[in-house]
Amino acid sequence: MNWNALQTALADEGYVANDDLAMAVHLAMALGRPLLLEGAAGVGKTDLARVLSTVQDTQLIRLQCYEGLDAAQAIYEWNYQRQLLSIRAAAEHGETGRVVEERIFSEEFLLERPLLKAIRQDTPPVLLIDEIDKADEEFEAYLMEILSEFQVTIPELGTIKATSRPIVILTANGTRDLSDALRRRCLYAHISYPDRTTELAILTARCPEVDAALASQIIGFVQSLRKEDLEKKPGIAEMLDFAAALVGLGIADLTRDPVVLQASLATLLKTQTDRDNITTEIAQRLAGKAA
Repeated sequence: MNWNALQTALADEGYVANDDLAMAVHLAMALGRPLLLEGAAGVGKTDLARVLSTVQDTQLIRLQCYEGLDAAQAIYEWNYQRQLLSIRAAAEHGETGRVVEERIFSEEFLLERPLLKAIRQDTPPVLLIDEIDKADEEFEAYLMEILSEFQVTIPELGTIKATSRPIVILTANGTRDLSDALRRRCLYAHISYPDRTTELAILTARCPEVDAALASQIIGFVQSLRKEDLEKKPGIAEMLDFAAALVGLGIADLTRDPVVLQASLATLLKTQTDRDNITTEIAQRLAGKAA
């Protein structure tokens, strides 16, 4: 599948990717390299991995990163409770020593976490390493082995090599600077908030029931709202929620009912400060511009 066909396939699933992003995804798949996606929260980084797994008809395996994430939680760990029960059962039957040790440190007691699971699939999955910038640099070091060699070393079992190479997508929101070593191993794309034409295409693809005139108002309103001084600018997911809410409420024109419009901002504004700052008067001004 060339990059144009990939772009079309993504669009058929409701994800509108520009030429640069579609090419980056295509090259990452063709070269077998991880793709690092950066951009503000809500611009569609995570959703790209989900849609790509649908296009490729394969499994999506997600690792959500956070501060303090370690190898045991991301790669593998042992089922300690089952191991303990097995040891007790063995002791009751008079079994001790190496036989018991080999049994409890076997595949039967191994818990696959996302990274190990991803390299052991018969069909290459999409491996999403979400918000890698929330993990610390020590975890990045663990990640290097997998992204470089696609293998995992388990002291009790040895080195497990990949059955297949997953399609790896990493996302980052700019919480901290990523290491040069990680960046060198990845292809790169930055996803920005979409322009009016692109966002309108996204809305039309995801919510075809929205009237064309209302869709135009929604995109104008949301894009104007993002220019306000907000703690958290609404992303694409919030825009789609806003559109669905308006359709559900039977709203055909943003300027008709200020009270309903203000109430529906619950789908777009996610902090109390932002809700307080976008008053009814401001919302009506933005709606007037959108109209």
